[in-house]
Amino acid sequence: MLGGIAFVGCAGAPVGAAAVPQAARAEARVRRSGPRRIIDVHAHCAVPQAMALMGLTFPTRPHPLQPQVLKASEDQIGERLAAMDGQGVDMQVLSINPFWYGAEPDLARQVVTLQNDALAETVARHPDRFVGLASVALQHPELAAEQLDHAVRRLGLRGALVGGSVDGVELSDPRLRPFWAKAEDLGALIFIHPQGVPELAGRLAGSGGLGNVVGFPLETTIALSHLIFEGVLDRYPALKILAAHGGGYLPSYAARSDAGVKTFPGTYTTPLKKAPTAYLKDLYYDSMVFTPEGLRHLAAEVGARRIMMGTDYPYPWTDRAVAHIRETPGLSAADKASMLGDLAAKVLGID
Repeated sequence: MLGGIAFVGCAGAPVGAAAVPQAARAEARVRRSGPRRIIDVHAHCAVPQAMALMGLTFPTRPHPLQPQVLKASEDQIGERLAAMDGQGVDMQVLSINPFWYGAEPDLARQVVTLQNDALAETVARHPDRFVGLASVALQHPELAAEQLDHAVRRLGLRGALVGGSVDGVELSDPRLRPFWAKAEDLGALIFIHPQGVPELAGRLAGSGGLGNVVGFPLETTIALSHLIFEGVLDRYPALKILAAHGGGYLPSYAARSDAGVKTFPGTYTTPLKKAPTAYLKDLYYDSMVFTPEGLRHLAAEVGARRIMMGTDYPYPWTDRAVAHIRETPGLSAADKASMLGDLAAKVLGID
């Protein structure tokens, strides 16, 4: 089953030590201090056999930033481990972006089973380097709850990755309550990773890759806002939610949510237990905001101890995730240690 996991290289290049930029190599040589281990909570992989069930083949590049998928093997896992070493990363949290939300229950069950079994086996072979987040068929909420329970209790996965919406359905939809209840009961981390906003495809077309660059953080912003304003976070206050890409745009303009309640009270149809911005401090965020000022601002808005290091590896967004955190002004040594791995270890139950 191990061959079912596909590790990927950007633009078709092998993910190996030779592909690691010199800056990242230099960073890895710096003596680390603070966190017991450096953990990347945002790293992708794929299971070609599962995609084949949906009629998809490899390699595939659905958008310009999609890396080519390579055949998995122990040699390739060694290459990924070398790349992690080159970037100063001790452990990656592996997850798979959803492509199966249109599948009927039987097919969705097959896809998810293949993926979760492959993830669990890979983690079992390298427990000191990888942990996994499960796939779930969220379009079938009862099935998704069952799959999450099995993945956490039986396979040892630490939670699940879900899209920012489910085939047009918002994550706050009442039909998804069985899944959220199960996630809260298990104490599982739910990583919300956007898939874009296809309704805006026309406006986001053209130069700049706006479907990804703008559409992805926009979907996260919408998803989190619905979870807040529709009362999901009140209904399930112990949920552990990790938002990709620094939470999208929401932390940068969250005060407008509070102001909107006062300015347009007629739109405020679901009473909340606290101000909308207060819920931001109940969520977790990855550190994918690119500049020291961006990270400093995110920490100021949501709290430094709510942020975990993420790279979006192997997409070539950054090779300086560790240095990014270390070089951000205004963070204490304890804040940086928390971001680099201590918080992730605590939330994910990593020994």
